[in-house]
Amino acid sequence: MLEIGTKAPSFELPDQNGTVHTLEEYRGKKVILYFYPRDNTSGCTKQACGFRDLYPQFQEKGAVVLGVSRDSAASHKKFEEKYGLPFTLLADPELSCIRAYDVWQEKNMYGKKTMGVVRTTYLIDEEGIIVRAFGKVKPGDNPQQMLGEL
Repeated sequence: MLEIGTKAPSFELPDQNGTVHTLEEYRGKKVILYFYPRDNTSGCTKQACGFRDLYPQFQEKGAVVLGVSRDSAASHKKFEEKYGLPFTLLADPELSCIRAYDVWQEKNMYGKKTMGVVRTTYLIDEEGIIVRAFGKVKPGDNPQQMLGEL
């Protein structure tokens, strides 16, 4: 996990509609950048729907929510449509952003060691500095937790 107080790594990733986003375009806003393993899995769906349900409150506080996984833009589009997600989902199949934010790690799944995305959420301030970092977050609690951090 990256250190609080450090400059957030920049990225250039396509969203669910194929539009490319960079961290720099969100200067002047707080950014909730959350990394999750896969679209349409139970934990990831619970987390995304939590952010969806609280989204108006995040907007009131001037925050942008960005979800990142290694799924394709097409997978993100289906996920967005199925659950009515009002925020941006970024596709990182090359793992460039995922590795830059140090969330590609060894995991232990049913006694077997594999590499994967560790569910992690960063709060980045208006200047692009990481002000909060949460690793191994609980999907159902994370959206409310992040709202509290704002």
